[in-house]
Amino acid sequence: MEATGARLTYRSAVAGSVDTVEVSTVIHLPPEDVFDFLTDFPRYANYSEYLREVRQHGDGSPGTEYDLMFAWWKLSYTARSRVVETDPPNGIDWTIVGDLDADGRWRVEEVADEAPADAETASRVFLRVDFDADSARGGSLGLPRFVSFDWLVGKVAPKIEGEAERVVERIVTDLEGERRPVDLRIHSAPSDV
Repeated sequence: MEATGARLTYRSAVAGSVDTVEVSTVIHLPPEDVFDFLTDFPRYANYSEYLREVRQHGDGSPGTEYDLMFAWWKLSYTARSRVVETDPPNGIDWTIVGDLDADGRWRVEEVADEAPADAETASRVFLRVDFDADSARGGSLGLPRFVSFDWLVGKVAPKIEGEAERVVERIVTDLEGERRPVDLRIHSAPSDV
């Protein structure tokens, strides 16, 4: 699926190296409003079918940690993220604490030239995640017996595109106060992944 507005890019290199996913979309609000929304991590559970709950430990400033409780099929997993740095209204850097090697950044840029006629301004919101997929192989996901990590990746990968579309649409609707088509461009992963 291709359209303008949001971009998902995925780069993969050799096994054991860092992979990157980056997505962006335009929201018809100023950066300050978007940033305030992004800092409300517990709200994220309202948007994803697989994120069941988010528990906050702190006030949202650097050092705050969030338990992200995911569930799909017979699997459940809690990832803990920590806010590393905030730069209101421009960005939030975070890292995963524990057995998965991943970190990321929310970035917000004002793009007034991309605002529709009925909006004063707009913001482009980027989410970048850098991760080592092999860091999940060591049993940290608690896979059932006889279920391989490669089988799991084969089942989950096709769900990512549909889930990404739903999450983006739900967030934009909540932020802007009404549902609208959200442009989404997704570049699929290399065939060797």
